[in-house]
Amino acid sequence: MEPRIEERQVQASDGVAIAARFVTPTKPTAAVLIAPAMGVPQRFYAPLAQWLAGQGMAVATFDYRGMGASRPTRLSGFSTTIMDWARYDAAAMLEALERHAPGVPLHWVGHSLGGQIPPLVPGHERLERIVTVACGSGYWRENAPALKRRVWLFWFGAVPLLTPLLGYFPGKRLNMVGDLPRGVVEQWRRWCLDPEYMVGAEPGVRERFAAVRSHVVSLSFSDDDFMSARNTESLHGFYANAPCTLLRIRPEEAGLARIGHFGFFRAEHEQALWQRYLLPALQDAEPETAATMEARTATRP
Repeated sequence: MEPRIEERQVQASDGVAIAARFVTPTKPTAAVLIAPAMGVPQRFYAPLAQWLAGQGMAVATFDYRGMGASRPTRLSGFSTTIMDWARYDAAAMLEALERHAPGVPLHWVGHSLGGQIPPLVPGHERLERIVTVACGSGYWRENAPALKRRVWLFWFGAVPLLTPLLGYFPGKRLNMVGDLPRGVVEQWRRWCLDPEYMVGAEPGVRERFAAVRSHVVSLSFSDDDFMSARNTESLHGFYANAPCTLLRIRPEEAGLARIGHFGFFRAEHEQALWQRYLLPALQDAEPETAATMEARTATRP
């Protein structure tokens, strides 16, 4: 039987409505919340959500306020931050998914920014497993070389000049990330200019990472132009008290020419990536790793 698909609004605790989509098999054995990357709409994750539901899991996707189907008519002057996305939007989605599929293990799959924020989300202690994909610190000096060549202009030119002028960041017109609310891009800039990213820029975040006890699995990729190995190691090293496994995957080990920052979520990679790496990560099984793959516990240098 095909999974049931339901699109509806989920109300956050501050009254803001979040656009959400639930994909549910007849008898779910687990529940997975997919948290999107910065500027990426939830529809990008629809193939993965459908596939996970086919594996017996209830899956929810959503758009942060100010993004995708949760975007207001006018973005200029719209007030929100990444912290709001975590403490209101993602928290509301966790609660909604738990009600939608009660009594089964609750998991998190986060892409890039979506993998950075679990410690900031009220209720994260209910998560059994956190899987981060193409995720790490955004500290600009540790970015992959290809990104570092462009990011200086982004953080020191486009963002501080255009955002105050327009009241939001017009990334879609510039082919940079996408349109972002002012509070989001300004907070993100502050994080990316700090050597310890959000942990150094926001009071109390170090303690929130240390409070996580869920098993964390990081899936990162050697050809990711957005996230260097150092970015990935840096962020996951803040999980001081959680079991944390880092898998850095080379495309050739998965039989692929390229994965990059976004390729993991493409439907054609169902067997090469989802079956081989994601499913074991969610089921507490050993991934089918090649002998050369790196798997270890994250530690702070």
